[in-house]
Amino acid sequence: MSGLLVLDRRQTAAALRPDAVLDAVGRALVSIARDEVSAPPRIAALTPTGLLGAMPGYVPGLGLAAKLVTVTADPRHPGRGFHRGLVALFDEHDGRALALVDGESLTEVRTAAVATCSALALAVRPGLGRVAVVGAGAQARAQLALLATVLPEAEVTVAGRDPVRAGAAAALHPGARVAGVEEAVRGADVVFCCTGATAPVVRREWLAPGVHVSSVGGSRGPELDSGTIRDAVLFAEWTGAATAPPPAGAHELQDLAPGRPVALLGSVLDGGHPGRGGDTDALTVFKSTGHAALDVAAVRVACDVALERGWGVRVDL
Repeated sequence: MSGLLVLDRRQTAAALRPDAVLDAVGRALVSIARDEVSAPPRIAALTPTGLLGAMPGYVPGLGLAAKLVTVTADPRHPGRGFHRGLVALFDEHDGRALALVDGESLTEVRTAAVATCSALALAVRPGLGRVAVVGAGAQARAQLALLATVLPEAEVTVAGRDPVRAGAAAALHPGARVAGVEEAVRGADVVFCCTGATAPVVRREWLAPGVHVSSVGGSRGPELDSGTIRDAVLFAEWTGAATAPPPAGAHELQDLAPGRPVALLGSVLDGGHPGRGGDTDALTVFKSTGHAALDVAAVRVACDVALERGWGVRVDL
């Protein structure tokens, strides 16, 4: 069929099958580590309330795509924000636009998938053990929904500033409970930090030996304190997480000591890096900044599933 396939928000979310997204995101991370991906650092136009970022990327075997994403503060709720946008998939051979999907739901699912990949690769306990999800917004809900699908037996605690919102988020995972941030983090084997924080919400003294922390928020500031970064074995999607300034790089990784290593998660998945290397007491931190290759992976899954199931509308564009 000819024309551009357009998926609305509901169709995009339904087409992002968790197992397929986890697999595709893992492939994209490995391609980043092998230096097979073409993706310039994210650029952004800044506004008084946020930014508009552009993220094009090409991943061999997955495709060519670009995301336009806005990150803005919510004027009605200080400390909260929005991530909105569009993702377009193109034919890598002749340049035709193939599909256009909702960027908000795609970003949520692929970010939850990469965080889960990091935990599965770096956590000490099989099945992740005791899990804390810090945050109660859209990204935290996406993380909980993914965990409910792939690890429904995990012992999950949700922590957020608003107990009502945290309770609503916790309802997405069977048996999840609600606690304060410090209590949730102190009792965890794995911490998923999914906030819009502008200042640290996780403290080093709360983290027990052997904890894995996956931090995917913090677009406007650090989620993790300097002590956590100081003591951790660090991982990221790409080297620019530490070498590029925000919004491309991570706030937490800007002032590392010269020569401080930041390993690529794809190298762990590919077997080229030992991860925690058998050190069950090491603190590991995966700091996600997002990467265009992950959007390529997720939009490929969404397009393939939609084509298989006959979803979406065609536009002559």
